[in-house]
Amino acid sequence: MNHSRTTLLITLTGRDRPGVTARLFGALARFPLSVADIEQVTIRGRLVLGVLVSCTERPDLTAIYQVVSDLAADLGLEAEITTGSAESPARAGAGRVRGRLHVTVLGSPLQPSAVAAVAAAVASSGANIDRITRLASDPVTCVELDVSGADPVPLRNTLAQVAVDSGVDVAVQRAGLERRAMRLIVMDVDSTLIQDEVIDLLADRAGCAAEVAAVTESAMRGELDFAASLRERVALLKGLDASVLDEVRSALRLTPGARTLIRTLKRLGYRCGIVSGGFTSVIAPLADELGIDYVAANTLEIAAGKLTGEVIEPIIDREGKTEALRTFARAAGVPLSQTVAVGDGANDLGMIGAAGLGVAFNAKQVVRDAADTAVNVPYLDTILYLLGIPRDAVDAADQGAE
Repeated sequence: MNHSRTTLLITLTGRDRPGVTARLFGALARFPLSVADIEQVTIRGRLVLGVLVSCTERPDLTAIYQVVSDLAADLGLEAEITTGSAESPARAGAGRVRGRLHVTVLGSPLQPSAVAAVAAAVASSGANIDRITRLASDPVTCVELDVSGADPVPLRNTLAQVAVDSGVDVAVQRAGLERRAMRLIVMDVDSTLIQDEVIDLLADRAGCAAEVAAVTESAMRGELDFAASLRERVALLKGLDASVLDEVRSALRLTPGARTLIRTLKRLGYRCGIVSGGFTSVIAPLADELGIDYVAANTLEIAAGKLTGEVIEPIIDREGKTEALRTFARAAGVPLSQTVAVGDGANDLGMIGAAGLGVAFNAKQVVRDAADTAVNVPYLDTILYLLGIPRDAVDAADQGAE
C-alpha cells in the first residue's frame, strides 16, 4: 500500500557548538526517514541548522517531536518542526525551468536598502532566492544569492538599474560548470592592473604633459582613433632618454588587490595575461615580477639610447587586444568561453565582448553597459568574488603559504 510522502522541516537555532549536526542526525536515525535537504549557517557564533526529511510510511510525529525537543533542550537550542507533503519532481520544478543563476552583490558599505532592492527585483521577475552566502566582509561586503526561475538577460538589465540607484555592484551569472571552468584571465593595464597611465608618466618627464593630455582628450571626443592618437602622443616623446623608462617602471603603483588576485588565481591553476596600449619596456618587467604568463603591449622605438618618437607596428589597439585574448586562449589551451577579460576603456570593449565573462573595472559608462558585470570599488581582488571564491579561502591559502 502506498502512502503519500510526508515531509518534516526541522530547524535548530542558537549558540553554535561542535557536534550539533552529528547528534541531530543520530537522533533522527532511529526513524524511517530520508534526508531531502540540509542547510547550515553560522553567523557570529549563532547557528541556524535546517534539515528537510521525508517518509513514505506514516511517521510517529509525536515521537520525532519529543526526540528533537529533548535534544534541543540538552544543547541549549530552540527547535521548530513543521510538516507538509512532498511535491512530485515535475511539480516541484514548475516555474523554475529557466535555470539557476548566481547574483553577486558588492557594497562598501552594503546597506539593508540595497539588499531589499535586489531581493525585490528578483521577486518581481518571478524568480526565487534559494540561498544567500557571504563571500567577503572587508574591505567590501559581498554576498551571493543563488536564484532559480529567472531569465538572466532581463534580470541583469533590471539589477543594473538597481545597482546604480543603490550604489552597489551587482553581477548576474549562470550557475553550473561554466563558471567553474574559467581558466584564463586577461586584464588591461593602465587604470586597471595599475593605478597610473604610463603615457602620462612619460609625458611628465618629457615636459609635454599638457600636449599629451590634449591629444588624449581629442581621442576621447572621437576625433582620433586610438592608433592615430598613440602615434601623435608618442611623437611628443621624441628625444626622451631611454633611461626614463626605468624610472617610470619603478614608479608604477599596482591597484589594491592586484597581487592577491593574481596570486590566488595562479594557485587555482589559472593562466594570467595582460594587454595594454602602453609599452612593453615598462610593463613586461612588472609582468615577470607578478608571474603573469602572457603579455601584449606596444613597443617604443629606441635609437642611440633615446626614444625616436615612433611606435613599432603592430599597434595594440581595440582589435589588437581582442586578438591577444584569442592568442592567449590558444596558448593556454582553453576556449574563449573559459576566459575572463577585465578593462576600463573603449579599447577593451572587443575583448570584454569576446570573453566568457567580461568585467568592467571602474570603467566608463559605455564599457559598463557592454560588460557582463561591473565592479566600481577600487579593489581588483573583488573579481575573485565574481568567480565564487570567498575571502576566507583566499586568506587561508595565504596563511598556509607563509
